[in-house]
Amino acid sequence: MRRTRILLADDHAMICTAFQKLLEPEYEVVGCVGDGRALVEAASALKPDLVLVDVGMPLLNGLDAGRELKKLAPGVKIIFLTMNPDPDIASEALRIGASGYVLKTSQEEELLKAVHNAVRGISYVTPGVRSAMEQKFIRDPKSLGRPKRLTDRQSETLQMLAEGRSMKEIAYILKISVRTVRFHKRRIMEELGINNIAELVQYAIKHGMISQA
Repeated sequence: MRRTRILLADDHAMICTAFQKLLEPEYEVVGCVGDGRALVEAASALKPDLVLVDVGMPLLNGLDAGRELKKLAPGVKIIFLTMNPDPDIASEALRIGASGYVLKTSQEEELLKAVHNAVRGISYVTPGVRSAMEQKFIRDPKSLGRPKRLTDRQSETLQMLAEGRSMKEIAYILKISVRTVRFHKRRIMEELGINNIAELVQYAIKHGMISQA
């Protein structure tokens, strides 16, 4: 019987190695990548059944990478592994079609359970995060999720600006002109009511687009 093929995505090589050792006795780990763009490219080439991805990934965060993956391969299972217990982020992850949301502080058995469940078509969320989601929904059913929805290109631009990349560097990565990057930056700040880069970075951290570490 063919083993489930798993692709790992985390910008910390040691974490990838640890997850690989944990999973390989039962699953086939087909690769490990260190940023969201590499994840989308690798998934297209390797055709994994399941992807384990961090939320705070360079170049393209895990949530936006997950959206891209679901467009390319709707059947792929996605489990987010993160240090971020924010119920808004977990809710967004499930909204884009994730099969799981697991904290990196969880026991190994919990990650294995999330993978087992995903393979069987069952979603899994770390209990503490699930409880926070339920409590927040009870208080305000409309509160979960991002308050504003940017376009995909605006989201990519915002993340890289928050990572401290120059407009010229962003233009090169996205294969657009510096003038277009400047236009996206202006529209992002207008849409979100942001006045400076410091506020932009705070927004990106709050919504899981970049890591606080």
